Amino acid sequence: MVTGIGVVVIGRNEGLRLERCLRSLAHGADRVVYVDSGSTDGSVQMAQAQGVEVLALDMSRPFTAARARNEGFTRLQRLLPSMHYVQFVDGDCEVDAAWLGDAQAFLDARPDVAVVCGRRRERFPQRSVYNLLCDLEWDTPIGEAKACGGDALMRVDAFTQVSGFRPDLIAGEEPELCVRLRAKGWKIWRLAAEMTLHDAAMTRFSQWWRRSLRAGHAYAEGAFLHGRAPERHWLRESRRAWLWGLGIPLAIVFASGLLGVWALLLLLIYPLQAVRLARRAGKPTRERWLQAVFLVLGKFPEMLGQVKFLMNRFCAGKAVLIEYK
Repeated sequence: MVTGIGVVVIGRNEGLRLERCLRSLAHGADRVVYVDSGSTDGSVQMAQAQGVEVLALDMSRPFTAARARNEGFTRLQRLLPSMHYVQFVDGDCEVDAAWLGDAQAFLDARPDVAVVCGRRRERFPQRSVYNLLCDLEWDTPIGEAKACGGDALMRVDAFTQVSGFRPDLIAGEEPELCVRLRAKGWKIWRLAAEMTLHDAAMTRFSQWWRRSLRAGHAYAEGAFLHGRAPERHWLRESRRAWLWGLGIPLAIVFASGLLGVWALLLLLIYPLQAVRLARRAGKPTRERWLQAVFLVLGKFPEMLGQVKFLMNRFCAGKAVLIEYK
């Protein structure tokens, strides 16, 4: 039995995915808290039947994944005062049997590291190009990192030192947390170990578009909060979205007024950019081309996500969770 570890699982209407998640944690942690955000598929009853502590969020208040994780952590601290590490995991993920032990051993040996994550894989990458794109996105470099994703083991002392996640963020809350941790001198680490199997269940273009829209919103808000030197958090990503998603199209429209139809040849910059990105080594040809094409295409929803953030921020709008499934 791994000791000193509590787990916070968050979810809504995850069904079989949640059941797999909770079963994967049955013998790996001291205590598990499932935070439910208004499920109507029997998730709460299923979790209770497995002996898991369930926290049903008050949905009359604005919901975010960050808020759910914070409230789950607070409940865990009351149930497990001796907790040294907390694993956060999304309800659509199955945790590898060896992960908690491997991650704890690393944190035990590295007191300077606050967060450790491993390889998150997509369960069904063959079902759609969008699932495959998720799997490729999560194949991040091994070693010291700038940020983690939604699945990670964290040192409780470090997490409480920075007051946890910002509960008002509707996206990008994990990298934002890591910015504050690194500012306090902590390190973030990515291990080569298998961590979780994720079921994205993305089979439609519209789902991919909304996920990219959410990423653009996260870039904009992250840059707004921490875009100044020395961090420059997500400043480059934000600028690229504005350039490729809006700046270049506007320049082409302006040029067409001067040069006529010949200005439309400037649109070739988009396929040429995809070719440039696809020539990067390291992955099979099909995967490189898929990533390249969707990286270029993704600048348009990312730009719209930034517009959404600006409208919410400066026009007294209300930030609403952007979900893709």
